[in-house]
Amino acid sequence: MATENTLDNWLSSWPDAVAFAAGLGVAWWASWNTTDLVWSLWLSSLVVGYSTIVWMIGQPVVELMRASWRDRALVASQPRALVTFWSVLLAVALFALAFFTIHFGGFHYGHSQFLISFFPIDTGRGVGHANWADMSTYMEVARRYWPFLPSAFLAHRAAFLRKPLSLDRDLSIKSLGGSNKLSDLFAEPYRNVFRMHMLIFFFFFAHFARLENFAVYAVVYAVYFFPWRLVRRPVTQVAPLSSQ
Repeated sequence: MATENTLDNWLSSWPDAVAFAAGLGVAWWASWNTTDLVWSLWLSSLVVGYSTIVWMIGQPVVELMRASWRDRALVASQPRALVTFWSVLLAVALFALAFFTIHFGGFHYGHSQFLISFFPIDTGRGVGHANWADMSTYMEVARRYWPFLPSAFLAHRAAFLRKPLSLDRDLSIKSLGGSNKLSDLFAEPYRNVFRMHMLIFFFFFAHFARLENFAVYAVVYAVYFFPWRLVRRPVTQVAPLSSQ
């Protein structure tokens, strides 16, 4: 039975193969070089990762607001209770979003300043801007490499199919993202950042070793789109022995 479940999980990863083929097709059709591939990975890490963070924060907020509105009769004697709860909930959500915006966005900003020194982007503003990434750089990166984003979103679809918070009718927690730790819910965007780091380091090696060819790009994309979530196995809990 375990073998059949494992086989079913691997067979269900066919969208990852589609994403791999689509991403590789975009790179081949646009004749991307190493610079294009590096910045496409940076853009996908920023956009998909930040979208994941927004989902991880927004879905519980919507779930709690929906549940509180459904059971608003419980606080009918205190009309301001529901408004107060929603205000506190939104304040917490905005604080969390601001924190991750600064932390996650700031990390990618610093990373872009490092990348621009080795893989400059021509924005048409002259040579003086070649070694410093500004808003014109990010606009040019988005304009050039947005076709890679659908493949990246498809490859990371599991993060958006997961419900970080699910409640029962009695407002008890039914599930918390399928994880025992709340911090695990926010690990996915940063895990993708680590993967992007490893691939970009490989691009550095391939660039200076003059190994830039389509076969190398295909291997890098295969690593990026590989369904690593199927390899990470959950910890098996041992059932307690029943006393006789």
